[in-house]
Formats: sequence, structure tokens, C-alpha cells
Amino acid sequence: MILLTVLFLCIISTYSASVKGHTTGPSLNNDKLYKFAYSAEVYVDQVKASLQKSAGYRISSGVDVNLLWRNPDNDDDQLIKITVRDVQVENVNERPAAKNIFKGKSTEKIIGKEYLEALQRPIVLELVRGKVKTFYSYQNEPGFTQNIKRGLASLFQLQLHSGAAREVDISGKCNTTYHVRQDQVTKIKALDSCEIEKEGFTSHNQILDVSTKATSATIYVLEDSFIKSIKAEENYVLLLNSRRKTGAKIVSKQRLELKSVQAGPGLIAGKQVASVIKTLDSSYVAVSLVADPVKSECKKCPSLSEHWQSIREHMYPEKLSKAEAARSFLSFIQNIRKATKEEILQIIRSENKELLPQVVDAVTSAQTPASLEAILEFLDFKDASTSTLQERFLYACGFASHPSEMFLKSLTAKFKGDIANEEIRETLVIVMGALIRKLCEREGCKLPAVVEAKRLILSRLEKAKKDDNVRMYLLALKNALLPEAIPLLLKYAESEEGPISNLAATALQRYDPSFLTKEVKETMNRIYHQNRKVHEKTVRTTAAAIILNSNPSYMEVKNILLSIGELPLEMNKYMLSMIQDILHFEMPSSKTVRQVLKDMRAHNYDRFSKMGSSSAYSGYITRGPDVSSTYSLDILYSGSGILRRSNMNIHIFNRNAELHASQVVIEAQGLESIIAATPDEGEENLDSFAGMSAILFDVQLRPVTFFQGYGDLMSKMLSATGDPINVVKGLILLTDYSQEIQLQSGPRASAEFLGGLAIDISGGMEFSLWYRESKTNVKNRVAMFIAGNTEVDSFFVKTGMETTLEAETTLDFISTVQFSQYPFLVCMQMDRVESPFRRYVTKYESLPSGRRYAARRGKAELLAGNEYPLHQENSNMCRKVFGAVSDSSSSWF
Repeated sequence: MILLTVLFLCIISTYSASVKGHTTGPSLNNDKLYKFAYSAEVYVDQVKASLQKSAGYRISSGVDVNLLWRNPDNDDDQLIKITVRDVQVENVNERPAAKNIFKGKSTEKIIGKEYLEALQRPIVLELVRGKVKTFYSYQNEPGFTQNIKRGLASLFQLQLHSGAAREVDISGKCNTTYHVRQDQVTKIKALDSCEIEKEGFTSHNQILDVSTKATSATIYVLEDSFIKSIKAEENYVLLLNSRRKTGAKIVSKQRLELKSVQAGPGLIAGKQVASVIKTLDSSYVAVSLVADPVKSECKKCPSLSEHWQSIREHMYPEKLSKAEAARSFLSFIQNIRKATKEEILQIIRSENKELLPQVVDAVTSAQTPASLEAILEFLDFKDASTSTLQERFLYACGFASHPSEMFLKSLTAKFKGDIANEEIRETLVIVMGALIRKLCEREGCKLPAVVEAKRLILSRLEKAKKDDNVRMYLLALKNALLPEAIPLLLKYAESEEGPISNLAATALQRYDPSFLTKEVKETMNRIYHQNRKVHEKTVRTTAAAIILNSNPSYMEVKNILLSIGELPLEMNKYMLSMIQDILHFEMPSSKTVRQVLKDMRAHNYDRFSKMGSSSAYSGYITRGPDVSSTYSLDILYSGSGILRRSNMNIHIFNRNAELHASQVVIEAQGLESIIAATPDEGEENLDSFAGMSAILFDVQLRPVTFFQGYGDLMSKMLSATGDPINVVKGLILLTDYSQEIQLQSGPRASAEFLGGLAIDISGGMEFSLWYRESKTNVKNRVAMFIAGNTEVDSFFVKTGMETTLEAETTLDFISTVQFSQYPFLVCMQMDRVESPFRRYVTKYESLPSGRRYAARRGKAELLAGNEYPLHQENSNMCRKVFGAVSDSSSSWF
């Protein structure tokens, strides 16, 4: 009885997991012709839009299927013939005649006689247990029509029992899961698992990139052992990570429905498949079921030279803060990527000095072998007169969205050669560091060019004797962020003096906290608490920031808090402000800080009432569901009231990634002699110096010096015009996403998102002895343009959607200090001007003949300007500063 029960359960289980009566594949009846109605639809639209208003088209036809041969030794080994007939092409949604690009055109006119004939030539499938073993077609068939037939053929592949399988179809070799219930089979294909030849690239940072989600499901209904109907749907969703409202979707639908079964041709006799195929038509050959990577050529597109002439006027330096400059930059890159080296060189060599820097930005940002060869052939690093172009080339390499090994290999070769300008030599090695990091982030750390560049930088740093050379290699390591460089950075941070020590410490500050080992934290504690030697304030405060931002222990936080009150005056105030900012902004270490503050020895009025003007403050610029951005402003003064360091940072982040969008640091030292003041401890022997350092989109730039030494200071004071010094000016490619998508219905889709920035960052430090006042001003002028184009190309019709976003804005950071009294008055201001913001969506359908339909919608708005509040103490100080200043004109440098 137990045995019978077990047997009964096994039978029931088998029945529920497979189609009734079958455990292998579908089977056709002999001498029958199965007549189906087939349609394949494509939709392109915004992610949440209804398909009823989407751009797209429908291909519909009749499909005849009949059995040619069945293996005498295996009923599940069959040859079936599939013929497409009565092809029609139409809009996927009803449209008035004036907006219907297919109106008045026959299918032969739309597709072309040759292609239509090819599409209607039969194909033959060998099905073994429901899977396509061999796909037979004609050898010289056009790729486009072959892919449409591959899409149809792939529908006939299924298994009649539940389970997972790895299948080959038009999408490639994919993980597939079947769910079987009575006469219905559901096939789920994991599109992200498909192995197929693809072209494309993504942006290096996730925040600047595009997220994709793809799904595919096919439902089969069977009747009398064969297919009654098939419904397949494939969805691709693309979302811009920085603004997820901006995106696109592609929907591909296929339907196959049995209309009738008629008497059909008889079977072909034979024991082997090869002999049967030869008997049927000797022209048939076995071809892959995986799609061919085909794309139609643009016949009326302008040449690179013609395109450049159409956008040239928008690329002049005075127009670089406009969105139109960023738009032109992106379109130029797209055309350069299709051009040859000779076409690119023709434009470079013929352009004037005003426009050449912008051309260099675009050519380098294109990142193709032809564009790299062209720009390297044009630039001569032995010629100092072209240093501006060399610098623009190098920075464009540093900002490259998906640099190849060849980029780094080329720069390493240039670095080993003769370079006329020493600043270019410094910029080159700094950019090499940025390329090392980007290639390592893409698992390219073991590439020969990366290994050689790392070895070169590390070995030369260890041998460097001159401070300038040490600084150059430290800046490269600040970009490269190599784990193996940490011991070297610790050595320079602790044992060196002044700017070298500070640079090594700020390089360590850029590492992810996971790399900051016990040894790193011990060294930072020694620097901050001056256990081995006296350090200047800038290095000590950086060391404190590293400790507090890397999961500090209770005792580390307590020791820092207990040190407040024993520090130089302004450093006391700065450290207090840093602790308060950690609490205010709920930073990761805030919990530990709160625990320590319960101890009255660390938290008391004497410690928390220290006077001074230095400060540190963080706040939100924007908080959104997709990304948020924060700013941090900190300013540190010497005891005599002269600026030591002002630091402005902007970070952009989402749940999974962070981008250091910008940092502008203005540093000054050794200026106490000008006002006959006493330097702070550890800073008695520092040279007079002022300069600016910037990080832009995670890339450290070459620092700019305002003056170096007392003599240079005096000459600058006497000859100064008051004009700001430019830190960086140019065009930057940020978002760079391009992917080819093979749709299972046959057509090939492409998705491209480009985001460009026209940027102008300048800064200055002004100083008045007469009015005992100093001022620093950092001006960030930017114009942003993002363009997304999602298109389905079926060789005889294209349909797609273009999305554009554009904005222009200016962000000013001004710090004013009056040191005629103590505590001196300090006012910090961060303002954003009124900013235009525009977005447009264009859906289109077009034929090769030029007939086109487009629907465009847009919105333009003016974003109000904003003065960021910072903290209340700063607001009170600003009232005093601007209340005291009436008509202070001054002699600045």
C-alpha cells in the first residue's frame, strides 16, 4: 500500500511539472500546414508613459509552418519549415494621416524589394526536444532580415517541463527558466546573463552613469501537442542615476497565433538531416541563431568638417559658460567618434588659437584610437609655446570617462621623453595618477601600462631630492590612491615640513576609511598630538579630520576633545567648530562624540567657550530621492588674523556611490612679517606663500601659485590688477554611456546618454595693509547639458526618443576678514545666482527617404538664486563686517 501511494505521488508530480502528455518538446503532425498570424511591435517612450502615445512601429505578417522530416529513430528530432508572407508595416499607434510616415507607401517601398524578398524566403529549424539545434537559412542574406527571422525562429524554442536551462537564441546564450502548468508554458529569460557581442561603454562613476533594467517573458499556450499561441514581451528601462525622472524605455512585443491547420506537403524521406536539407534546397547553410551585430549607415549625415562649421561659433572662450557650448561639445564628440585620424587632424591643423583649446577638449574626450593618435601627432611636448593646449589635453585625459590602457601608455612615454615646460611635466604625472585609479577601478590594475606607471611614480618619489619633484609625485599619488602608497605617504606626512607634510596628509584624507589601518591612525594621532615633533596647524587639523572620519575609538575622540584649550587660539576654535559640525551634520563618528561628551572633563564651559574666528561647517545644497549634494566650508586663521587655509568642498552622493565634485583650497603662510605679527608655533620658518589647489570630479589638478617668497609677494602687491586667477577653464565630458541592445524580435536598439560641462573656476586672494582686511573669492561658473537618445533601428525605419536637460549657474564663495581687532571679524558667503533650467523630450519616427514624424514637449523654468545660510555665528559676524565697511576702496594684489 505504501509503495502504491509513493508511485501515485510521483505520477501526480510529473503531471504538474510538465505539459499533459509530453515531457520533451512540441510536435507537429505529418502532412499538415499550420497557418499563423504574426506581429512584432516596438515602442520607445519615457519610463512611466503610457504605450498608447509612444513612438514605434508594427511589422505584421502571415507565417506558415510545416513538418519536413522526423528522425525515424527519435520522434523529438524534427525539421520544420517556416515561411513569412504578406508582410505589412504600420504605426504601432493610430495616427492622423498627416503624421503617419507610412501613409501611401506599400510594404515593398518601405522595406525595399530586395529586402522584402529576403524576408519572405523560408527558413528551416532542426528542433531536438523542443530546442533549436540548427538554424538553416541562405548564406548571403542581409543581416537585418536574417535577424527578424532569427527573432521569429527563437519563439519556437521551448521545453515542456519546469526547470532552468542555458539556451542559445537571438539574444545570445542566456539563463532561461520555464514554469509549466497544464497546457501553458511561461519562459523567463534573464537578459543580463546573455552572452552576445556588444559594443558600448559606461561612465567611471556610478552617479554620472545610467542604470538599466531588462526583463523578458514569453507565454506559450499549447493544443494538440503544438503551439496555439505565443505572447512575448521584452522591456528595457534606462534611468539617469543623477536624475531618475530622466530616462527611457524600450518595449518589444511579439505575438504568434494559430489561425488554421490545413492539408500540407508530405515529409521528405531520409535518415540524416544533411541529406534532407540538400534535397530541399542545396543553397541552405547552417547559421548561428545569435543575432548579427548590424547597423544601418547614415547616408545624409554631415562630414566632421561640416559639423564643426555648424557649431564653431558656440565654442569661443567667452561663450563657454553657456549651455549651448556644452551642447555643441557633446555633438562634436559624437561626430569625432565616427571620424578617421586624417579628418580629425584636418580640423586641428586649420583652427585658430582661440578655438583650438576647445577642439583639443573634444578630440581627447572622444577616446577613440583615431582621436588619440591624431592629438598625439599634433601636440609637441618639446615646444613650450603650445603649453596651453598640452594642459587642456592632459586634463581631458584625467577626466576621461572610460580611458583605455593606451591613454596611460602614451602619457608614460611622453613623461619619459623631453618636455619643455616644467608645469606640463608636473600636470602630466598628476594625470597619470588619475588614469591609474580609473583603470584600477575597472579591474585593470594588472595591465602592463598600469604596472609600469605605478612603478615609475613610486620609485621616483623615493629617489626625489627636490621639494618640487616630491610634491609632483605626491600629487600623482593623491589621484592614484594606491593602497601600496600609504606607507610612503605616512612617512612624508610625519617627517617632512610645511607644504610637503600637508600634501601627504591630504592625500591620505582622500582614501576610503577601509584603507586606513591601525598604523595610519597611530601616525595621525602622533601628528595631531605632536608626540614626536612640532607640526603646523594645517597638517594637525587634517590629521584630526582623518581620525574623526575613520571610525574613531572612544579614546581617540576623548584625547582630541581634551586637547582643545591647549592648542593655538585659532586652532582651538577650528577644532571646536569641527566637533560641532560632526554633531550637527550627524556624521558617522557623531555617536562616539556624544558618548565622550557625557564626560564633564571633555565637555565643559571652559573648553567650549574658546574665542576665535576659524570655523568648519557642512550643509546640504540639495536633498533629493535620487542624489543629494553637500557643501563643506572650513576656514583656518593664524593667531595674527591672516588666512592660513580656506577649503570649500562639494560632494554628490546617492545610496551606493559618492562623487567629490569639487574642492577649492586657498592656502597662505609666512605672511605675519607684513603686519609685524608673531607666527604660531611650528610656523616660524615658513616662506611667504599663497596659492590655490583644486579637485574637480575626483581629479586633483595642478595647484596654482599666487606668489612664492617675500620678493614675489612685494612685486605682486605693487603690480596687481585685482583680477582673479583662473584655476580651470574648459569643457568636460561627465556622463558617457553607450550601449547596443539586441531585441528578441530582431531589430537592434541603441541607448546613448552624454553629459557635458562647460566650466570656469577662478579664485583670488586680496590683501589690504591700509584697511587691515583680506578677502578670498572663488567663483564657479558652469553650464551643463545632458542629451539622451534611445533608438530602435530596423534598417527600413528608425524610431526613438531624444531627451535633453540644460542649466547654467554660478556659485560664489567669498571670505572677508578684518583683522584690525581681536577676535577679528570674519564673514563667509556662498551664493548661487538665479539659474535657467530647460528640459525637452522629442519622440520621432523616420524613413530612409527622409520622411519623418516628431513630437516635442518641453519646459523651461528659472531656479531662484540662493544665499546658503551657513551657521548663525557667521551670519552675526557678516552683519558686523558689512556694518563696519562703508567706502573701503583698497590697494589689493
